This record gives sequence, structure tokens and C-alpha cells, in this order.
Amino acid sequence: MFAVGDTVRMKQIHPQTHTRLPQYVRGHLGTIEINHGCHVFADLNSLGVPDNQQWLYAVKFDGPELWGKDSDPTLSISVDAWESYLERVG
Repeated sequence: MFAVGDTVRMKQIHPQTHTRLPQYVRGHLGTIEINHGCHVFADLNSLGVPDNQQWLYAVKFDGPELWGKDSDPTLSISVDAWESYLERVG
């Protein structure tokens, strides 16, 4: 489980089946903003595996982290991400 304020790296995954992990955040560093609690894990639910629950987080990314140093430094986005998408940093 992660805490608000933790720095995480999104995993570099490329599953053959459904995932809700946007490709443009894979491999990038973000910060946990919100813990949404445990919810049915959509990736497995789409395959017919019911009631598989995981922690769901809002992860904030700074623009330069995603789009490079020439990106607007005031830009940030948040992505909802399941715990299995995240790696601990540090």
C-alpha cells in the first residue's frame, strides 16, 4: 500500500489484454495524490475474473516528466492507477 505523497514509478507493462494504464505514463515518476480505496481490478474483471480487488490511487505527473524539459513547467496531470501498475521508488 502507498501513502499520499509517495513517489512512484509506473511500470513498463504491455499486456496482450485490457489495461487501464495509459502508455504515455509508463516508466515515468509521479506522486500519490489520493488513495481511492480498494475496488474491483478492471483489467482482470474484463477477463471474467470477478471480485479481484486492488488499491486504486490518483497519481500526479508534472508536465516536464512526461513531455520533456521544454514542456510547460506549470502543467500537471493526474491518472488513476491500480497498485499493480506502481513501483516503489527509493
